[in-house]
Amino acid sequence: MQLDTPVQYLKNVGPRTAERFARLGIRTVADLLAHYPRRYIDYSNAGGVAAAPFDTETVVRAFVYAKEPMRRLPGGRTLQRVQAGDGDAALSLAWFNNPYAADKLEVGQEYWFQGRVTGTLTRREMANPLVRTQAQVTKAPLEPVYPQTEGLPSWRISQAVTAALEAVGQLEEPLPPALLTKYRLPGRAKAVRAIHRPRSTEEAAGARRRLIFEELLTLQLGVNLMKSRGAGQTGARMGRVDLEPLWRSLPFAPTGAQRRAAGEIAADLRGPAPMNRLLQGDVGSGKTLVAAAAVYIAARSGWQSALMAPTEILAAQHARSLQAMLGPLGVQVALLTGGMKAAPRRQTLKAIAEGQADLVVGTHAVIGAGVEFARLGLAIVDEQHRFGVRQRGLLAAKADSPHLLVMSATPIPRTLGLLIYGDLDISILDELPPGRKPVKTYYTTSRKRRDMYGFLNKQIEAGHQVYVVCPLIEQGENSGEEMQAAADYRDKVAAPLLPGRRIGLLHGRMKPKEKAAVMDAFKAGELDVLVSTTVIEVGVDVPNATVMVIENAERYGLSALHQLRGRVGRGAAESCCILISDHDSESVRERLRFLCSTSDGFAIAKYDLEHRGPGDFFGSRQHGLPVLQIADLMTDTRALYAAQEEAGAILRADPQLQRAENQPLARAVEHLFERAEGTMN
Repeated sequence: MQLDTPVQYLKNVGPRTAERFARLGIRTVADLLAHYPRRYIDYSNAGGVAAAPFDTETVVRAFVYAKEPMRRLPGGRTLQRVQAGDGDAALSLAWFNNPYAADKLEVGQEYWFQGRVTGTLTRREMANPLVRTQAQVTKAPLEPVYPQTEGLPSWRISQAVTAALEAVGQLEEPLPPALLTKYRLPGRAKAVRAIHRPRSTEEAAGARRRLIFEELLTLQLGVNLMKSRGAGQTGARMGRVDLEPLWRSLPFAPTGAQRRAAGEIAADLRGPAPMNRLLQGDVGSGKTLVAAAAVYIAARSGWQSALMAPTEILAAQHARSLQAMLGPLGVQVALLTGGMKAAPRRQTLKAIAEGQADLVVGTHAVIGAGVEFARLGLAIVDEQHRFGVRQRGLLAAKADSPHLLVMSATPIPRTLGLLIYGDLDISILDELPPGRKPVKTYYTTSRKRRDMYGFLNKQIEAGHQVYVVCPLIEQGENSGEEMQAAADYRDKVAAPLLPGRRIGLLHGRMKPKEKAAVMDAFKAGELDVLVSTTVIEVGVDVPNATVMVIENAERYGLSALHQLRGRVGRGAAESCCILISDHDSESVRERLRFLCSTSDGFAIAKYDLEHRGPGDFFGSRQHGLPVLQIADLMTDTRALYAAQEEAGAILRADPQLQRAENQPLARAVEHLFERAEGTMN
C-alpha cells in the first residue's frame, strides 16, 4: 500500500469512517501516520488501589473477585458492576450501557484498569475503565492517545494506525545520513513506528525528537524556497512617487507608523526584486491607508493593483473606502466578486483587461479564470492567514513577477512572525490613529445576562447598536456541549429580553446576497442588534455599534476575542466588550481577565501563544503555512534553531534542492505544503 492511498482502503475503515478522519485533516495513509499521539497511557507504571489519586487519570492493578448481574436502569440504560481489589483496598468497577464489558474478565485474575478513581477513602470506584491483561501490557506497555473527533475515538484511530503500519512498505528517509549521525537521530521508519507503538518512554522520546527536527527542517526549507523563488527580477519596477498629495487629501493625519510602513513599501516597489512584504497591524491601526499608498504609487507608475479579500463583505468595504481615498486623486477602483451578475461582471472584466481599472478589489474571483490584467504590478492579500501559500501564488501569477503585499490583523510576536512568515519581510503598525478610544472589556457569567440586557436596551435607546456573537449556528452542531447557538439565541434569548427591538441574524451558511443584505441593514441602522457567528470577525465597520457581547467566550483564543472586540470602538462614542462564560476552570477565568486588562494586541498574542500554542492561536482557519503535527514553536526552540541552521547550509549548497541526494527532502517539503493547502480548502 502506498502512502498516498486514501484511508478508506485500510482494513476496517471504509467510506463512512474515512469521512470522520477527514474532519481531522486525515485523507491518506501518510496523513494518518503523521497524526501523532498527544500522550500515552503508561500501563507499566500501575500502582495499588489505595495509592491511586482521586479524580485523576491513573492505572491500577487489581484482582477481580466478584461479578454482579447486569442491572437495567431507568431510561433503558444498563449497569454492569465488578468488584476488584489488591489485598490493601477494594475497587468497585462500573460500566454503563456496555453490557459486554465485563464478559472477558475472569474471577481470580489480575488486570490493569485505567480511568478516574472516585468515591471515598473506604469505597473507591472507577466508571467505564479501560482494561488490559498481563500479556497485553507486556506487549504494549504504552498505549497512545490520539487527538480525536466525534464518532472517532482514540482506540479506533489506533486500530487504523496499526493497519497502516502493517500495510505500508519501507518509509522514505528524507534526512541526509550526516544529519542523522550529527544529532543521533533514529531513521524515519523506526521513528514513525516508535512514536505510535513505543516499547518505552525513552523510545517514544527519541522518536519524538527526530520527528520534531524533521518537521521543523522541512518547514524552514519550504519557507526559504518560497522566498528565494521571488528573489529574481520583477516585471513591475516602479518610480519614485511623492505621497504628500495622498496624505494632504485625507481628513486626518496619518500616524508615524503608517508613514514608516508606506516608506518601506515604496522602497521595495522601486527595487529590482519583487516585493514580498507582510503588513501587520493591530485592529484599527490603519492598514487600509498603507495599502492605498501602495496602490497610489503603482497607479502613478502606470501599473494596476489587485486586492484580494476573504469575504464579499470585506471586499465591498475595501472597495468603498479605497474609492473614497483614491478616487479624488484619479485612481479608478473596480469591485469583482463571485456574486456579480453577468453584465456588470463582463463590464468589469473588460475594464481590467483594457487597463481602465487601476485597482481591482475582489474575493477569490480575482484569481479565477477569465480575469486578465493589462499591467498588473501589485498584488495585495488582506487577512493573509485566510489564504494558502498557493492562493497567494495564483494571484501573483496573473503577471510577470508582480510585487506582493499581504496584510494581517492578527498580531504575532516579531520573532515568531519572522519564522512563520519567513518568506516575507515584515512591516508593523504599532500606533493607533488619534481619536480611537480603547474598548472597555468586562467578564461576567450568564447569571448576569438579564442585567446586561438592561444595559443593552439603554444603549439602543441612546441610538447605538449592538453585536452578539455565538459560537454555533444551530443547537446540536457540537453535541454534548452547552453553547449558545446564533439562531436559537436570537429567538429564545435576545428577542424576549429586548422586546420590540429589531434583531438580525448573520452566519457563514447564508448566501452572499443574504449576508450582504443583513450587513447593509445593520450599517443603515435598520437593525438594533446583530446576532452573529464569527463571520463578523473580519470586514465589519459600523461606527454606530458600541457594544460587543461574546457568548461562550472560553471557546475562543484571546487573539480571536481581540479581533471581535475590534468591531466596536470605531466611532466617537464610548464602546465596550462583554465576555460571557460559565466555565469553571481557573485558567479560563485567568485568560479572560487578562483580556479585560489590556488592549495591546501584541501582548495578547504573546500570552495566547504561551498558554494555548500556535495551533489554537491561529484557529481553524490556518495562516497558509503547514499546521505543525508534532513540533511546538514555543517550546522546541533548540530544535528550531538547529533546523534553521541546517536548512541554510543545505540551501547554500543546493539552492533549489535539485541534487539527487536532496530529492527525498524536496518531496517531504512538497508534501508538507500540499497538506497545508488541504487545510485551507
